[in-house]
This record gives sequence, structure tokens and C-alpha cells, in this order.
Amino acid sequence: MKGNKVIMGLNTLKTTVNKFTKVVITALISLIVISCEDNNNHHELSFDLRLTEDGRGYHHLKLDENNWQTLHRVSGLIRDEGFGVENFWVEWESNLYWYIGDTLGYVVKRNFNYEGMYVSYDTTYLTQFSGMEVATSNMISYSNSKGEINNMIAPVRSMVGDTMRLTARWYDGKKDFYIILD
Repeated sequence: MKGNKVIMGLNTLKTTVNKFTKVVITALISLIVISCEDNNNHHELSFDLRLTEDGRGYHHLKLDENNWQTLHRVSGLIRDEGFGVENFWVEWESNLYWYIGDTLGYVVKRNFNYEGMYVSYDTTYLTQFSGMEVATSNMISYSNSKGEINNMIAPVRSMVGDTMRLTARWYDGKKDFYIILD
């Protein structure tokens, strides 16, 4: 009698394991089928350089004569079915670079003297960056929750008359923009 109970218990356990296995396998197959749905990205990507464009398709940026660098924002918008796409990665590259000279700048140490006057007592020149190459564009941008993409470019005064090629790359595309530095 005791042996029959053990066999019946084992049969019940086997049935339970079989049912559980079927449920797990069904769930896994469902997940695979659902995750394999059509994920074609039908996004719309547009750029706004915020610059005037001539008849040849070149954009024009007037450089600031009073400052070494001219800061300018380039924008874009990524949308999918009318909604902004978040965390869309765009890589940027410019063909123009400049080199830091013998002094990047300086730090003036200041403090109060014994009479309570604010005085400068030491100047340290930043020379360790001499010869370093500086890009004129940020390298990577991510879109925000509204699908907005922004990138800063910063050509320098000595580049007047040059043409900057600004390239935007993303996972399935690339676009070049040509900016004449006036």
C-alpha cells in the first residue's frame, strides 16, 4: 500500500512539472514572438543650422571680431509618428581644428592683506596645454524627450574665410553641412 502512495505521489509531481514546463515554454515563445515584431524605425530627422543659406547650399556664419571663439548652436529634431524620440544618438565631426599656443590663460591668486584690502599676490600661467588640438564642434549629442538635438560649434577668429564641413552621423545615415566663416 505504501508503494502505491509513493507512485501516485510521483505521478502527481510529474504531472505538475509537465504543466509548469508547458506554461514556461509557452511564456518564452510568446516573449520571443512579441519581441520579434516589426521595429522598423520610420523616424523623421531634420536639422536647423540657424544660419542663412545661399543659392549654392552653403550656410554663412559671421565670426565675432571681438572674441577669439564664436559660439553657435546647431539644432535638430527627431520624430517618430509625430512624437519626439528620446536618446537618439548623433555624432558630430568638423574638418577644422585649432591649436592652443604657449599659454591657455592664467590664474590670479587673491586674498585679503593685513589691512583687509583685497590684493593679488601670485599669477600662475597655464602652459601644460601648449600644442593641444581643439575641435570646433562637440562630438556627440543625444535627443531629449521632445526629440530635440543640439550641438555647439566654436570656430575661432583666425578661420575667417574658411569653410567648415560639419558632419552629422547617426546609426543609419549621415549628412554634411558646409558653413562659410565670414
